[in-house]
Amino acid sequence: MELKIYKDKKKVAEQFSAYFANSVKGKPEFHVALSGGSTPKIVFDVLASDYSDKIEWNNIHFYWGDERCVPPTDDQSNYKMTMEHLFSKITVPKKNIHRVLGEAEPDREAMRYANLLEINLDRVEGTPQFDLVILGMGDDGHTASIFPHEIALWDAMDHCVVATHPDSGQKRVSINGKVINRAKEVAFLVTGASKAEKVKSIVEKTEGFMAYPASLVNPNSGNLVWFMDEAAAAK
Repeated sequence: MELKIYKDKKKVAEQFSAYFANSVKGKPEFHVALSGGSTPKIVFDVLASDYSDKIEWNNIHFYWGDERCVPPTDDQSNYKMTMEHLFSKITVPKKNIHRVLGEAEPDREAMRYANLLEINLDRVEGTPQFDLVILGMGDDGHTASIFPHEIALWDAMDHCVVATHPDSGQKRVSINGKVINRAKEVAFLVTGASKAEKVKSIVEKTEGFMAYPASLVNPNSGNLVWFMDEAAAAK
């Protein structure tokens, strides 16, 4: 893994945006799985303000690594956040935005979205391959919506799974570990002091680190980049 550490969340967003712009440059088609959370929100703001006319948005297809099972108008929707902070400020064809239908029945939607990935993406050994998967990490070491108490979902047969938040019980649709690790590139966006303990455990492989789903991110391509602020990397 490659560790990139910057002063604060804003700097992380700026550097990741530059990395993203470089990744998509010259590609006639680029398929990316987005993440929710506070850091991606700032990333989307930077992309919208600094790169709206510098990126060929027509060539990019947007998906989500996970989505909360709520309507697209709900404040918890990752789609709504992306729409407000990025899509409403750039010119991107509607057909390039492939949202998870959070308002649909979760099991049925997981099957539909898995099927969509199979149709739209190249498959390697039967697994859909994204050009880039963007991930966050929770304070508990979860990533996408694979939580420690359901870590077995990482190895699920289906490309998309239905996960349950350990505290709220909220259902979420998430891609599984096989899809994450099949991506050509995987980038973590991890900021804040509350993440420092888990970052240290995963990076240094301390005792018990395998209990955290984020520790299982190990793409076959070998292309794994962590974008962190100093607070998250403090330990």
